[in-house]
Amino acid sequence: MQYQIAMTISEEALIGKRYTIVIPKTIREKIGLKEGQKVLVRAESGKIIIEPLPSNPYQILEEIIGEPYSEAKDEEKAEKWLVKHAGR
Repeated sequence: MQYQIAMTISEEALIGKRYTIVIPKTIREKIGLKEGQKVLVRAESGKIIIEPLPSNPYQILEEIIGEPYSEAKDEEKAEKWLVKHAGR
């Protein structure tokens, strides 16, 4: 039997000038954050949630649509839709 246990790391940080926060090294290393990497910041139930965003935007799109993104495939779908609906 396999059990999955979520590991939580908590560190104290100080809010600096202009409301900047330095993410502690232990957390940066655990998550694999890199300087200059984009993150998603949101407020949820009185908490601040910071999630790293993938550096590849196509990876985000793949997660949303549930399949690898293909520009050629989407162009083909768009052309078929236009042909079907153009005469309306």
